[in-house]
Amino acid sequence: MTAPPAGPRPASAIHLQGAVVTAPTAHADVTILHPTSLTLRERRIAVIGGNGSGKSTLARLVNGLVEPSAGSVNIELQGDDGTRSLDTLRDGAAVRRAVGFVFTDPAAQLIMPTAVEDVSLSLRRSHRDPGARRAAALAALDRFGLQPLADRSVHTLSGGQKQLLAIASVLATDPAILVADEPTTLLDLRNARMISRLLMSLPQQVIVVTHDLELAAQADRALVVDDGRIVFDGDAPAAVAHYRSTVAP
Repeated sequence: MTAPPAGPRPASAIHLQGAVVTAPTAHADVTILHPTSLTLRERRIAVIGGNGSGKSTLARLVNGLVEPSAGSVNIELQGDDGTRSLDTLRDGAAVRRAVGFVFTDPAAQLIMPTAVEDVSLSLRRSHRDPGARRAAALAALDRFGLQPLADRSVHTLSGGQKQLLAIASVLATDPAILVADEPTTLLDLRNARMISRLLMSLPQQVIVVTHDLELAAQADRALVVDDGRIVFDGDAPAAVAHYRSTVAP
């Protein structure tokens, strides 16, 4: 795999102000994420917690896949033309362009027959000419060592290759932030470590939701989520220790 450039992108930040997520039931709304206020500026942020803790909901707030029932989520982007602030409710389309999202199961986002067609789909708005779009898609695949598989059916790829392709498709549009929701859960150890190394090397700000505590400990900051609340926020190794001792003893 060709390593992506490691130089950091211009700083970005994620601001949650009193963000709440509820879901209706037959009797009353259930709170999935309790009021949460924080600012995320670090380049590598891990989110850990048990199944059903609310960690994936927190991650999906960042790119608007989940909307806050109350409060707000804003994405602050630094560029050559200054600072932009995007609200996930008001500016949903722009937020999704700025914040890429990688799912646990790559099959959830690999929808085209071949690898190059899947990346090309991500580029349909930025590259109108089919020839230029294919060339850009091949360049994106080459960045991750996938160009030899360009015309292979996505169904014949290994689990690690599929997850790598999913990441390549998302990064082809050059988002400022990448959110990865348990990207190594379905992978064997070798492929999980390969994807982990990739995520740590990207120039984008990366938020990774993970059960892999070895991966979480490499982050610049980690959040521990339990029962819809952030119960620890700080240094990643300390967060992992807190999770081991209190949430998952």
